[in-house]
Amino acid sequence: MATTIAVSNMKGGVGKTMTTASLGAGLARQGKKVLCIDADPQHSLTISLGIVNSDCLTISISTIMSNIINDIDFELTDGVFHHQDGIDILPANSTLAGLEIALAGIIGRETILRQYIKKVSHLYDYILLDCAPSLDLLTINALAASDNVIIPVVPRYLDAKGLELLLKSISQVRKVVNPELSIGGILLTMVDSRTNLAKDVVAMIANAYGGNIRIFREYIPHSVRAAESSATGRSIYKHDPNGKVATAYAALVKEVLENAA
Repeated sequence: MATTIAVSNMKGGVGKTMTTASLGAGLARQGKKVLCIDADPQHSLTISLGIVNSDCLTISISTIMSNIINDIDFELTDGVFHHQDGIDILPANSTLAGLEIALAGIIGRETILRQYIKKVSHLYDYILLDCAPSLDLLTINALAASDNVIIPVVPRYLDAKGLELLLKSISQVRKVVNPELSIGGILLTMVDSRTNLAKDVVAMIANAYGGNIRIFREYIPHSVRAAESSATGRSIYKHDPNGKVATAYAALVKEVLENAA
């Protein structure tokens, strides 16, 4: 059965989508079968992996979740695209925002995505969930379905201060919905190690949380090339294979595999 990892932070612009795509492609490069699920109504993961006309899709994550809600049978591969980097993706589009509203009146609304993942888990080694920058019902669905959560954090003062609220929210999800959920680690992203502020915030995060929560050894450096890769529909390994971000994400993949061993 697959290990399911949510990539989550309630703050946007911290590299959740880049991390999901790069971790997924990196695991595939190590011979793992990977499914990436776009659980964000903004569908950034879908776009960054090259599915640009997502609103024209006949099947997306919202279709699948609606089928589960309405007890409609579907094929396990319905809606799944195979990406050139060796990963599968279940895309999202603008209909996901409407689905979230519909979820509010559903009994067991926190577990709809979990039901889907249970159906397809045997097909994969890893399932990665790209979450919205909020603790909405879709993010709660993702956390309820996951074994652990990776938290990307940019070393900025306000981002670091927001970690406490996020960790409390994860604790609540663990208590109420998913007692098996653990924190896979804090991943520092877009790090400019040349600045004293970044160094100070990295040290502050390590001092505040490093004793209880894994902080991944590898920092993801700031890079314009990384931002460009999202517009190409390719992973960072294809767009800039010898760059510092590709090297950093490859090291993260090794850490994730080591921690799972």
